[in-house]
Amino acid sequence: MSIAGLILGIINIAIVVGILILIGALAVWMLSLFNMAPPQQVQRAFLIIVGLIALYMIAALLLGAPTWRIIGPGVPIT
Repeated sequence: MSIAGLILGIINIAIVVGILILIGALAVWMLSLFNMAPPQQVQRAFLIIVGLIALYMIAALLLGAPTWRIIGPGVPIT
């Protein structure tokens, strides 16, 4: 794996984690507008799940395994 591929992978992971945290923050904000903010344990559980997703993506990047394939076949047929 080249350095450029590693850097692009880390940037991709940062973007995914940032989007997930932004979605969580928007959900907390919208719910707090209606006085239905989720408890602190739910927010902490969401951040733990985001951390586990990031950990999986880092392991997949270092091991060379694909994470999620949206377009195209999942496993190439040889």
